[in-house]
Amino acid sequence: MRGSQDQVISQHVTNKLAKGGISSPCRVAVQTKNGDVTLSGTVQYIHQKGAAVKAASGIAGVRRVHDQMTVKPRAKG
Repeated sequence: MRGSQDQVISQHVTNKLAKGGISSPCRVAVQTKNGDVTLSGTVQYIHQKGAAVKAASGIAGVRRVHDQMTVKPRAKG
């Protein structure tokens, strides 16, 4: 039963990140296990990391958020 709850949490976090502007070209993956959410991938700006962690922390059922994101500014071309 926990697995399905984790899937729901991951979906809610993903949706909240997208609504908060943390979407393409940012590439953030969300994984949840027993209510612990891991955010990995890349964002363009350091403030996006904090915003993503805050957004994930606000989701019901989230026990802890692990930030494994890196900041990778978009190449100027």
